[in-house]
Amino acid sequence: MSIIQNKKAFHEYFIEDKYEAGLMLEGWEVKAIRAGRAQLKESYVTAKDGALFLFGAHISPLQNASTHIHPDPVRTRKLLLHKEEIERIILKVQRAGYTVMPLDMHYKAGRIKLTIGLAKGKKLHDKRATEKEKDAKREADQAMKKERR
Repeated sequence: MSIIQNKKAFHEYFIEDKYEAGLMLEGWEVKAIRAGRAQLKESYVTAKDGALFLFGAHISPLQNASTHIHPDPVRTRKLLLHKEEIERIILKVQRAGYTVMPLDMHYKAGRIKLTIGLAKGKKLHDKRATEKEKDAKREADQAMKKERR
């Protein structure tokens, strides 16, 4: 079940590979995510010291979360992946010029997971072509729907 999606990533980038990563979250963050107070719009993933970190993801704290914790809504969160996956991602980023983008935050077996993707930037003409394809598909679907009636 999807919690939030980063629609901007699909508009701005070609997504080549997808990986599912766990997140190191604090208790108040889990409560806020379950309440739907998370945002991936301006977030990105970087590699540092052989690990991947999520930067810029905004998780708004709940008003009644805690009295003794001072939450930071945009703190850096570590991503949990297998070592081979991390090495493969870092290698592609360094050699082939890919970017790692957070795509989707979802539940899996009661845990909160993040789908990340290896992405290449789109040029303006690529974005226009993608929009034309979406419009053509939408029109074809509407025509098929009218035929069924």
